[in-house]
Amino acid sequence: MNPKSKIELKKNRIRAFFHTLEIERKEKGEISEELQKVEKEGMEYIQLRLPVERITDTFETDLKQKIENKVIRANIREAKEEDLDIIKEIYNKAWLTSNTPFRQIDVDTLDKIFKDPDTIFLIGRLYGKDAAFAILDFEGDNKEYAQIAGLGVIPRYQRKGLGTIIGMACWNFIKKNHPNVKELRAEVYKSNKVSYGFITGLGFEEFGTKRYKKEDFEHED
Repeated sequence: MNPKSKIELKKNRIRAFFHTLEIERKEKGEISEELQKVEKEGMEYIQLRLPVERITDTFETDLKQKIENKVIRANIREAKEEDLDIIKEIYNKAWLTSNTPFRQIDVDTLDKIFKDPDTIFLIGRLYGKDAAFAILDFEGDNKEYAQIAGLGVIPRYQRKGLGTIIGMACWNFIKKNHPNVKELRAEVYKSNKVSYGFITGLGFEEFGTKRYKKEDFEHED
């Protein structure tokens, strides 16, 4: 796939959000002052990273100790195409509790992302129920960066350590299948304090910010 045509989950979500604002304005004639501000100033995301060299055995052990008393059993699997409906359900439920402008995602969008050869979907199953997902996107000329393009846990199982487990599963998948990866990366919407706390709790540190504006997507297919 040509890098210029690569579909990114976050960008698709932001594009859809701005499109929703346009529809709301046409239907209602106005939108809230808060959303007007977002539309005008854009959506600011905090960029975070975790160098692979910091993920030592001690680092992994410390993470495991944080969650060992919270989750009894969780199974992680790599998603197949037939799992996209499950991921859609988890995604839409998970984002309802985040402090991030939200629009539901559909299977067609997920299918396009799924078919990108540089993208991997993981699903976390807890107590017999699929309850979490993660999307990994490998970037860079030599695929030396692994971006956590999406990660969510349904509300019922949030704050039980499942997010940390699937975060560790992302790392284990990378370690096994992509040994040339030098750094894990993530971006968090500036007002999403819960996700920010979760990502930094995994050891990620800030290295910049990025602002997405409506005009960034006006000429994209």
